[in-house]
This record gives sequence, C-alpha cells and structure tokens, in this order.
Amino acid sequence: MEHQRFFPMKLLLHVCCAPCSVMCIETLRSEGVEPTLYWYNPNIHPFTEYRNRRDCLVSYAKNLALTLVMEDRYGLKDFIVEYPFADSGRCGFCYRLRLEKAACAAKERGFDAFCTSLLISPYQDHELLKKTALAAAERYGVEFLYRDFRPFFQEGQAKARAAGCYMQKYCGCIFSEEERYCGPQRPAQTVSKR
Repeated sequence: MEHQRFFPMKLLLHVCCAPCSVMCIETLRSEGVEPTLYWYNPNIHPFTEYRNRRDCLVSYAKNLALTLVMEDRYGLKDFIVEYPFADSGRCGFCYRLRLEKAACAAKERGFDAFCTSLLISPYQDHELLKKTALAAAERYGVEFLYRDFRPFFQEGQAKARAAGCYMQKYCGCIFSEEERYCGPQRPAQTVSKR
C-alpha cells in the first residue's frame, strides 16, 4: 500500500551510483525533501568498479552538501555465496539484498521513509523493484516513498557527465559485466553423437 505524506520528511535514499542519483535528488529537493544518501551495494564487482562508484558518490554528495551514510564493505564472497544461480532470480536477488538493508537502516536510524535511485533506470525491472521495496517496508515497519524517476533518466545522465561523474558501463554485478562483453548467455546445448 502506498502512503501519501505531507512534506518535509526524513528520507533515506539508497543510491546505486552518483549518475543515477542526480535527478532523484533534484526531484526530491523540488518536493521539499532533503534526502540522506545511503550507500550499500555489495553486488558491484570487481573491486575497482565498486571503488570507482563509491568514490564518485562520496565526492558528489560532498559537492551537494548532502549527508551520506556508508555501509562500505566490498562483498564479493558473500554475494557469490548467497547468489541464486538461476538467471530468472538474479535481479530480484539484488533488489531484495539492497532494499531490505535500506529499509532496515531507515528504521534503525529514525527515518520516516526510504527510496532508491534504482527507480530511475529504464534498464531495471521497475515493477519488481516497487514490489520488493514495499515488501521490505512492511517487514521493517517503515514507509517506502515510491517515485517513478525514469522520465528524468537521460537528463540525469547528461548532468552527471557534465559534473564529471564516473559513468559505469553495466549494472553492477559480475554477471551483468559478463553480459556487457559476451552478450546474454544461452544454456549449453547437448549435441548427440551418432
């Protein structure tokens, strides 16, 4: 269930990367909401990619004078151990991993609600994101502030480039990096020998 609130509100904005956050932050500020940014992205691999995205966000948050809460732990081993090795569940796993942590952090830190910059990407499964975030909100007893930021995606990317932000080339997980170079992988086919 979506709730309507009167602003201002204390909002924790989960951020996947600085470029995706640009128009989320601008849109929220235009509504009178000054978000606190939240970094938790153990899905991003390899470490150099994780570091580039993290460091760019730290710099961007500082330039905007925004508070940034960091859950800064590179988590390749934990991610691989927990990852469901079924392609159909890949993105849902990443959404659940990050949005449950964001909902928990929002509740523990006294925020009214949480949101995510993942909602700006036209490449994400928007309905699954929304469903996952609402489930996390219910589980942790905190509100999920839903916004469809997708209409601002191109503008945000242009502003991020102009600001000198690091612009990643894939979603973040090691499997999306594989797709970047190799394309979507098809299941192996058995060739019969006759």
